[in-house]
Amino acid sequence: MRKIYRKPYRIKKKKSIFKNRFFWLSILTLVIFGSIFYFLFFSEFFQVKEIKIFGNQKVLREDLENLIREKIEQKILFFPSKSIFLANFSEIKEEISKSFPQVAEINFKRKLPKTILLQIEERRPVAIFCQAENCFFVDIEGIIFESNVTKQGLVTLRGSLDREIKLGEKIIEKEQVSKILEIESKLRDNLKIQVKEVLVVSEERLNAKTLEGWEIYFNPKKDINWQLTKLKAVLEENYLPKEYIDLRFGDRAFVK
Repeated sequence: MRKIYRKPYRIKKKKSIFKNRFFWLSILTLVIFGSIFYFLFFSEFFQVKEIKIFGNQKVLREDLENLIREKIEQKILFFPSKSIFLANFSEIKEEISKSFPQVAEINFKRKLPKTILLQIEERRPVAIFCQAENCFFVDIEGIIFESNVTKQGLVTLRGSLDREIKLGEKIIEKEQVSKILEIESKLRDNLKIQVKEVLVVSEERLNAKTLEGWEIYFNPKKDINWQLTKLKAVLEENYLPKEYIDLRFGDRAFVK
């Protein structure tokens, strides 16, 4: 009778996880990444200590710096951090624009390890917009940015707004501002006519009121030089208007 032999069954011992090289490799990776994470976001080496501001004239440096310091502090897992890498410049720019309408351009740079550089450009007044007794500076973009100002030799604008206006608001389009400045400059320099103020009636009508009290009606959508040529022709005939000269239509100038 033939005997059948079976190989004895052996229980394989489980290898300890502490002897598993992949376990230790994972631990090492976590330690490395954790150390880098801590170094970048929590170590004193990259915490913002200095804020340098350039280009401000009317806006107080202290006000800008206080706003930035308030906004750069972030929280990661409930722990505060002022890491230079966490500074959200887009959010800070938006807040500066809201709080300081005088600021037109905002540019941030990081200067490692712990300095933030802010370069701003403030708005420059090119005209004054008056609503009732309150007058505002207007920049070339048509944005008002300072109230209760004096006229200071700038052309005065008025509009038919029946609402309260806010600083930082665009009250007139850039193209219209450019046209008004062109008209005022050419009337003053070429025709020796001083403009007291300009009434913005619509996109197709500007009423320039002279110091003598009569008005000139322009269409800013049409050729300004041609309208001025018609005005010059009328004045050369020594035909001074009592009320207005309307230059908006065709080849004719209507005088009243």
